[in-house]
Amino acid sequence: MTPLERIIHSPWSFFKIAGVTTVDATLRYLLFAGIGWVLGYWWFRQRWAHRKIIPRFPASSDIRREIGYSLLTLAIFGLVGASTILASRSGWTQMYWKVGDYGTAWFWGSIGCAILLHDTYFYWTHRMMHHPRLFSVFHRVHHLSNNPSPWASYAFAPAEAVVEAGIFPLTVLVMPIHPLAFTLFMLWQIFFNVMGHTGYEFYPRWLMDSWLGKFINTPTNHVMHHEKMRGNYSLYLNVWDRLMGTNHPDYESRFREVTSRPKATATQ
Repeated sequence: MTPLERIIHSPWSFFKIAGVTTVDATLRYLLFAGIGWVLGYWWFRQRWAHRKIIPRFPASSDIRREIGYSLLTLAIFGLVGASTILASRSGWTQMYWKVGDYGTAWFWGSIGCAILLHDTYFYWTHRMMHHPRLFSVFHRVHHLSNNPSPWASYAFAPAEAVVEAGIFPLTVLVMPIHPLAFTLFMLWQIFFNVMGHTGYEFYPRWLMDSWLGKFINTPTNHVMHHEKMRGNYSLYLNVWDRLMGTNHPDYESRFREVTSRPKATATQ
């Protein structure tokens, strides 16, 4: 039985579940963002400098703000997560407990479907929050990080945190998913989210000239969104941006520039 299953089947109260889910999400955030920070901003800061999309590094005050808002977001995630768990306990969702009920193929396929669902959900809610009437309430806080660090991954205003957390109940309401598959989806989400906020481009230059580069999203794409404040609304894939014509016009050339920098001329 997975930890998520144990919580769902426990007699715990809403607030106890919320506390546990908040701690769990916080530990994952600290682990993944911490690894990104140690690698990119300590150990390999000089070695990777040529791949720093925006060469300068964020100020200490920016880091403190990002962590503070992220911790607030994680508390909101815990509350929404607890509500989702109680709904699953009551049989109101499509979460199931035995892999054999839907088979191994669907177990892995459900993770892919959850990723596609989240990618679509993120794109359209992200564009919505950029509407002038909504931006200041929902999305301004996240854009205070115009040169993001890994700690910015969850640096949301409370209103945006609620929107971002909406993918939890949505996923288990619209599709059958095993608790372990849902957990793996959550691990993928924080990994990709942190990677996009590290400020470094990890993909090779040839990616943009391949078919794969037309579909997968890159850290350059998201950092440009923080920097330019428009375009590049996608999360995991670049499909919606391409379909809707919302890629920044300089995205591909910026990716090629970043990935072509020689190490000898890197900014230290």
